[in-house]
Amino acid sequence: MKHIITLQRIKPWVLPGAMICGIFLHNYMGMLEWSAPWLIFIMLFITFCRVKPSEMKIDSMTLTILAVQLGGATAVYFALLPFGDAIAQGAMICVFCPTATAAPVITGMLGGSVPRLVAYSLASNLTVAVCAPLVFSGINGGSVDIFSSTVEIAKKVFPLIVAPLICALILMKISPKAHATIAKRQSWSFYIWAVSLFIVVGRAVSFVMSEPPAKIPTMIAIGVIAGMMCGLQFYAGRKIGARFGDKIAGAQGLGQKNTVLAIWMALTYLNPISSVGPAAYIAWQNTVNSLQLYYKEKRERRNQE
Repeated sequence: MKHIITLQRIKPWVLPGAMICGIFLHNYMGMLEWSAPWLIFIMLFITFCRVKPSEMKIDSMTLTILAVQLGGATAVYFALLPFGDAIAQGAMICVFCPTATAAPVITGMLGGSVPRLVAYSLASNLTVAVCAPLVFSGINGGSVDIFSSTVEIAKKVFPLIVAPLICALILMKISPKAHATIAKRQSWSFYIWAVSLFIVVGRAVSFVMSEPPAKIPTMIAIGVIAGMMCGLQFYAGRKIGARFGDKIAGAQGLGQKNTVLAIWMALTYLNPISSVGPAAYIAWQNTVNSLQLYYKEKRERRNQE
């Protein structure tokens, strides 16, 4: 019983601790980077074991958030273009990139609808895989090969989302008991996510520090704007979700982004310095997630007392 109480007390500090360790130990992340996709796969597999196929539906909330994601990215790009293409692209990619693969995990921890978020995550990533080559081609004056770009982006996106979902569904068919046992172990996902966050933050810090000093003012501007985009998207997602009875799924669906994919897309198709936007977004979105988990744990402890 004592160890459970101890875990409950330290849990709100696990994610901030992982981020801080990632910052200070960023030079060593290259040795651990290979494990990040596997950690995300395991984490999603555990989370998907609590999802029933019949619960996954594309509903009005999904379509509304998708419209905000695509329309917002376009509006942000043209609004900031007078300040330079790097700043405009850095802000745009923070809005345009799809929902994070880990978003269903955090949604479940916060008490939101995991099936709803899984459905939105699949829709969001599919939409970006199809639309991204067209968007990047427009930004680059038609110089992007649309077909090959679609294939490359899909290869980055779908293995990490579809494969764990398929494995969870197969396990449900062949061994319902094992499936039910894993479904009850959702707390494991939290600590796996903390390790993943440690690696991702470390890699982001290394990436930003490798940029030349002359670009520091632009990087700071992009980092600040990324924070604004993060706050606006969590706020807008929460408002949209409230209209459909799930503030948490709405906020995480629109606000929590697949920043690793966003960095890769920015480096591959946009002004490379724009990739500082999603790199900074990693810190911003996980600060928001840490605060949400902290206040949720605080409320639960108060209710127990």
